Amino acid sequence: MTDPTKSSRGDVLDERTMSRLLEVARVLVSNLDLESLLQRVVDEARDLTGARYAALGIIGEQRELERFITSGIDPETHKAIGDLPRGRGILGLLIDEPKPLRLPDVSKHPRSYGFPPNHPPMRTFLGVPISIRGHVYGNLYLTEKEGGGEFDERDEEAVIRLAELAGVAIENARLYSHALERRETLERIVARLEATSEIGRAVGGETRLPHVLESVAKRGRALVNARSLLVLLERRGSLEVAIAAGEAAPRLGDLRLAVDGSAWRHVMTEHEPERVPAADNRLGISLRQLGMDARFALLVPLVFRGRALGVLAAFDRVGESPEFDEEDEALLSGFASSAAMAVATAQSLAESKLRESIEAAERERARWARELHDETLQGLGAVRVMLASSLRSEDPEVAREAVRRAMEQVEGEIASLRSLITELRPAALDELGLAPAIESLAANHQRMTGATVHVSVALGSPADGGGRRLDPELESAIYRVVQEALTNVAKHASARNVWIDVREDAEAISILVRDDGAGFDMDQRTDGFGLVSMRERVALVGGTLAIVSTPGAGTELRGRIPKERPEAAVAS
Repeated sequence: MTDPTKSSRGDVLDERTMSRLLEVARVLVSNLDLESLLQRVVDEARDLTGARYAALGIIGEQRELERFITSGIDPETHKAIGDLPRGRGILGLLIDEPKPLRLPDVSKHPRSYGFPPNHPPMRTFLGVPISIRGHVYGNLYLTEKEGGGEFDERDEEAVIRLAELAGVAIENARLYSHALERRETLERIVARLEATSEIGRAVGGETRLPHVLESVAKRGRALVNARSLLVLLERRGSLEVAIAAGEAAPRLGDLRLAVDGSAWRHVMTEHEPERVPAADNRLGISLRQLGMDARFALLVPLVFRGRALGVLAAFDRVGESPEFDEEDEALLSGFASSAAMAVATAQSLAESKLRESIEAAERERARWARELHDETLQGLGAVRVMLASSLRSEDPEVAREAVRRAMEQVEGEIASLRSLITELRPAALDELGLAPAIESLAANHQRMTGATVHVSVALGSPADGGGRRLDPELESAIYRVVQEALTNVAKHASARNVWIDVREDAEAISILVRDDGAGFDMDQRTDGFGLVSMRERVALVGGTLAIVSTPGAGTELRGRIPKERPEAAVAS
């Protein structure tokens, strides 16, 4: 590589100037900020030549000066001169013929246009082009050498060397700037991929719609650094605020937005994002209703398989400017594609669970109908026949025997009805509480199966005797889980021992039903009606349910139900 401080005319420059150029070379090459580098080049050119004024004109695509960086002219003079030169006259000559130019009096050159009003007088002139990879980047202009003399050969050679150094330094700074831009682009792409990956994991790991919506709102807001983000879902021709993250007020459950003739309609029907001022009438809403004082909004559609499920609405970026840009729009749009899939999946599962619940209720009704028809109704029919036959008989003994058998039949039907009523809603649960009701279940299981049932129910403090009353819905859910678990043990486990443990901690009620029966292979498990019913009951009160089993080593069912019902459970 050629040393830019060496030249065929090396004897033109004195040792002091050469040393100065070496020092300048170290400074320029180490400066990777393009703007400060350009100003430094102009200042160094002025200092090397003793010029009163110096400038660097950067040439644009139209072969005109698109920028003009000066040294030696104060701001007041800049303002008085007005528009900076575009590259006419002598400045244009250097653009047309990019080679060094020295003039003793610039005004006497044929290409001179003169100077605009308020421009300081300039006579002596030195111009040198700066080239990068064979292309002229700009020109250095120097005027008014100190002491009134002319620029000489040494000045020209020094500026030529400086221009060569500047070309290398500017190219380095531009490459560094491009590398930074690429890195920022890659970082934004990575951020988008991470957000997409996170919401993808949410699809696989979370199926409850309220939790998915919460994840979408929080991650979407963080992605574009918004002050607030709303998730709005389409409901019968309008948009309903499903959840908010950030500064938006939490009281948004009943808020619906009309979409006709609004920005929302355009986003929903065209499936295109839109950036609008928050005060735009097309939003059709006062942001005061949301507890916000925003200036800008970014609306992005949630589209799944060609259908708009709703809109993500971000308000005001956090930072120097609250306005969203194209990159924010691209980031949130990419995120919305994955978010829409997550929401659609959760909605589909919610609808499926609702259908299953309805079908389960219908199956229950059908079972009770069969029980009442096949058992109770038939038994009452038999009683009627016996009583009718006693009325026709003239033998008192025969009549008494018929009445006796009828009474026995009635007692049996009463017992059957009591059993059915207990299954529907046990009296012990309402009258005595959860602990006695579970103990009654255990005693009945022990009587029917011969297994030993170990029961521990601890609710509240020891002063309550482990029998503190809970919310009726919680008690009912816990009772049904234990009841269904015991039914499964009786049907499938052939257990000798069953353990029931229900206890309360600071946050939740935990349920354990364990047996030492046959167990089963978890990989071959298919959830039957009973297990589905248990899961639905627990989910409706915001709880969780897990089952672990090993062939030959029994089965363990664990449930956990929060004492304070979360909003997600209330909504579901």
